Amino acid sequence: MERRSLFLFPLPFFGLTSDIAPQVRISLFTQIHEIVFHGNGGYDWNTIYNMPIWLRKFTFSKLRDHYSQDDNDNVEKSINNLKSVGAVNDKPPITKITPPSYITKASKK
Repeated sequence: MERRSLFLFPLPFFGLTSDIAPQVRISLFTQIHEIVFHGNGGYDWNTIYNMPIWLRKFTFSKLRDHYSQDDNDNVEKSINNLKSVGAVNDKPPITKITPPSYITKASKK
């Protein structure tokens, strides 16, 4: 009599394969770190780790959008401040290099 397996799935469990798991873990812990670090004390590690995935992804995207917008605004303000002071010109000045008007020869000894 032939013995058949009860399960048709080749793996004994349903989960991540060993080659994908490290990238998923790194992504998860990076997301948790970014939310806790940039959350200005509003979140702790345990809360974010136990947060539903959809809510954690939403929170992460909102923080990322907020800080990228702040960075863009700061860059624009800095450029405008430098332009108003006159430190930044739209076109660099054109300088013409002229050769010296004299020619000297080395003396032979």
